[in-house]
Amino acid sequence: MNDSTKALESRRLYQQIADKVRLLIQQGDYREGSRLPPERDLAQQLGVSRPSLREALIALEIEGSVEIRMGSGVYVCSRALRRSALPPSMGESPAELMQARGAVEGAVIVLACVHATPDGLARVQASIDAMRADIAAGRDVLEHDREFHVRIAEMTGNSVLVRLVGSLFDKRRGPLASHMRERLEGQPTWHAALAEHEQIYRCLAARDPLLAESAMRSHIRAAADRWVMP
Repeated sequence: MNDSTKALESRRLYQQIADKVRLLIQQGDYREGSRLPPERDLAQQLGVSRPSLREALIALEIEGSVEIRMGSGVYVCSRALRRSALPPSMGESPAELMQARGAVEGAVIVLACVHATPDGLARVQASIDAMRADIAAGRDVLEHDREFHVRIAEMTGNSVLVRLVGSLFDKRRGPLASHMRERLEGQPTWHAALAEHEQIYRCLAARDPLLAESAMRSHIRAAADRWVMP
């Protein structure tokens, strides 16, 4: 495997797709100011999934190569003609992050059920209450959302799992993930997440690992649908 092949494979999928879209623009397929094809058609043309294409388009918007106009489409900006590749600092793929979180936190909550204590449950409930207060006050909910997931991991008694859950959650703060969050999160999103947290808590309090795992995985899938796949 030569160096150029290694470099290509080391780039995240959405970065590779963004490079393909930019190449089409630079080749003259889509001129400055023109609208790109609908997402479904462009994904089919490139042979990629719509979530991965959406991530690529948002990354291109962050760098200024395209403009996404809600309800209208994606339009080419002049900067696309001058760029050669996305910088590596855009962060992880939100779709892949949520997939990883589902795998990890689905396992974590089973262990948390085994080791649940009244004090640990009270700490999880406090996070839910703080999240509810944030929603009512119109404050940013993300910190107490994170706290909820980390406190469940803390009940396992495994510091590695606590760090892993926190680290995966914190990758939502990367440029790509943050931009998607700003576009797509709002009060309805957080009300739905709160209800899911409450269901997870009920399963934890009942010490039912199967129901708790199902509730957590369902929550992560729903969060991905709201955040990554709208």
